[in-house]
Amino acid sequence: MKRLPAAIEAEAGSSWPAIAIGAFVAFGGLLFGYDTGTISGILAMDYWREQFSTGYRDAKGHLDVSPTDTSAVVSILSAGTFFGALASPLLGDNIGRRWGLIVSCWVFNLGVILQTAAGQLPLFLAGRFFAGLGVGLISALVPLYQAETAPKWIRGAIVGAYQFAITIGLLLAAVLDNATHERKDSSSYRIPIALQFAWALILIAGMLILPETPRYLIKKNKMEKAAVSLGKLRRLPKDHPAILAELTDVKECHDYEMSIGKASYLDLFRGKMLKRQLTGMGIQALQQLTGINFIFYYGTQYFLNSGISNPFTITMITSCINVFSTIPGLYAIDVWGRRPLLLWGAIGMCLSQLLVAILGTTTTGQDANGNILVFNLPAQKASIAFVCIYIFFFASTWGPLAWVVTGEIFPLKTRARGLSVTTATNWLFNWAIAYATPYLVNYGPGKYANLQSKIFFVWFGACFLCIAFVYFFVYETKGLSLEEVDEMYNQTNPKAVAWRSKGWIPSVNRGDAERPSPGSPVGSKGEKSTLSSEGGVSEESMVAPASNSVPAQTPSPAPAAKQAQRQVPIQRSIPSPVPVPVLEPGQTITRAMLVRPGRVGRTVFIEEESDHE
Repeated sequence: MKRLPAAIEAEAGSSWPAIAIGAFVAFGGLLFGYDTGTISGILAMDYWREQFSTGYRDAKGHLDVSPTDTSAVVSILSAGTFFGALASPLLGDNIGRRWGLIVSCWVFNLGVILQTAAGQLPLFLAGRFFAGLGVGLISALVPLYQAETAPKWIRGAIVGAYQFAITIGLLLAAVLDNATHERKDSSSYRIPIALQFAWALILIAGMLILPETPRYLIKKNKMEKAAVSLGKLRRLPKDHPAILAELTDVKECHDYEMSIGKASYLDLFRGKMLKRQLTGMGIQALQQLTGINFIFYYGTQYFLNSGISNPFTITMITSCINVFSTIPGLYAIDVWGRRPLLLWGAIGMCLSQLLVAILGTTTTGQDANGNILVFNLPAQKASIAFVCIYIFFFASTWGPLAWVVTGEIFPLKTRARGLSVTTATNWLFNWAIAYATPYLVNYGPGKYANLQSKIFFVWFGACFLCIAFVYFFVYETKGLSLEEVDEMYNQTNPKAVAWRSKGWIPSVNRGDAERPSPGSPVGSKGEKSTLSSEGGVSEESMVAPASNSVPAQTPSPAPAAKQAQRQVPIQRSIPSPVPVPVLEPGQTITRAMLVRPGRVGRTVFIEEESDHE
C-alpha cells in the first residue's frame, strides 16, 4: 500500500499559512507604534507648538504649549486606549476577532481624521482620544487573534511580531517627523498624522479576506466553519484526521470550562484564575514602568533639553535600534523560552538605567532659568549610548514577551476578557507615565519635580522589580498548546510553580505516549467509551477494512514491510463532538486514552503499511 499523500504529524499539514496570517495581523502594532512615535516629534515642532498654544509662553517669550497641555495631548491617547482595551470583548466575543479588528480600524480612522483637520487644541484632543480608542481595541484583539491561530511551536514569535510591528511604526514616525519638522506650515504635522489612515486601510483590506479564528468559531459552536478555518490555516482538507483531532482538543477543553459555568469579569479575580490575571496585569504594568515610552513619547524633547544638538537624528537612531533588536528576540522566544529572556532582559535594563541615571545626573546641571548645562559632553553622549543599550534589552525581551505571555495564559472561556483587562492595565500605566512625566522631569515652580536625568533612577527601581516578578510569577509556556497551558495553571503539584515550570509535562505526553498492545476492543463511531470513574488508562485499537466502515477488530501482526507512523495529539470528550476520522483501507489507528476527572486525553497513532521495495 502507498503511504498517505499527506502524512499526519504532530504539527500536521503546513504551518506557513498560519505564520503568514499571524505576521500580517501583527500589522496592527504599526498603528500603535506610529501614533506613539509621531506625537514625540510633533511635540518638538516649532510650528505646531505655536499653532496649538493656548497663550502660554516659554522663558524666551515665544508662544508654546504648556506642560499641562503637553500632558493632555500625550496622555489622552492612553486614556482612549484604556477604554478601548476594556471594550474589546464586546467586539471580540460578539462579532468575532476578525470583524472586531475591522471595526476597530474604523474607530481609529475617525481619530486620524479629527487630528488632521484640527487647527486648535480641543479638536486635536478629541482626535487623539478616538485614535486611542481604536488602538486600545486593536492592541487587545491582535494578540488574541494571533494566539488562537498560531501553531504552538512558533506561537511566541508570531505574537511577538506584534511588538516588532510597533517598533517599525516608531521608526517610520521618526523618519516622517524628521522629514517634515522644518516646514513652516500645517503640513509639518498634518502629513505624518494623515499617513496613519493608510496603515489602517491596509489592515482592513487584509482582514476582509483572512479567516476567523477556529477557537472563536468553536466558542460559538460553529464546528463546520471551525474545520474550514483550521483547514485554511494548516493547508489541509476540513475532514482531515489532524484537523478533526485539533478541533476536538479545543472543543473538549472549552466544553469542560463551560460546564463549570459562564465567565464574568469577576471570575477573573477568583480561584485559580486570580493567579493568571495578576500575572498578566503585573507583566503589562511592569513593561510600562521600565520607562520605554518615556523615550518614545518625550525622547526628542529630552535629548534636546540634554544638550544634544540633533535630537531628531538621535530619535531615529533609537527607533532603528528598537526595530533591529526585536528580531533576535523573536527568534529566541521559542528557542530559549519566556522566563530566561524576561529575566536576562530585566537584568540588562536594570544596569543600563542605573548607568544612564548616574551619568546624566553627574554631567549636567541647570542655570537660574532652568536651562540645561552640560559639564561633560563625552559622558553625556555615553549616557545616550546606554539608553540605546537599554532599548536593545527591552526590544529583544520585554517588548514582545509581555504580549506573548498574556496571550497564552487564559482559557478560551475567559481569554477575551482576561486579555482586555491585562491590555487595559498596560494602557493605564501608559497613561499615568505620559501624564506625569512632564511634571516629573520639567523645570518650573511649585508642582514640577525637575528630575531631569534622575527619572532614570525610577525606571531602574521598576526594572529591579521585574526580576523578582518574573522569578516568582511567570510560568514557562514554550512549546505548550494553549490547552496545555490551561492544564498547567490548574494543577497544584510541586512542578506547577513558576520557578519549576520549565520541567512541567502535560498529563498526556504528546508524541511519546506508550503504544497499547493490539487486540483491545473498541466501540464503533460515535459510541460512548467505558471509562473508570476513578480515572486511569484504557487502551483501544481498530483497523480499517477494505471499506470505509470501522468495525471493532483485532489488527493482524505487523508484517516485515516498512511502516510509516505519525502521531497526532487530541483530547476528546465522550461522546465526541467531532466524528472519529474515517480511515482509508489498510490504515490502522491505535488510541491510548488517559482518563482524568472531567477530561479525557488521547494520543492517536495512524499507521499504514508500505509495499516491499
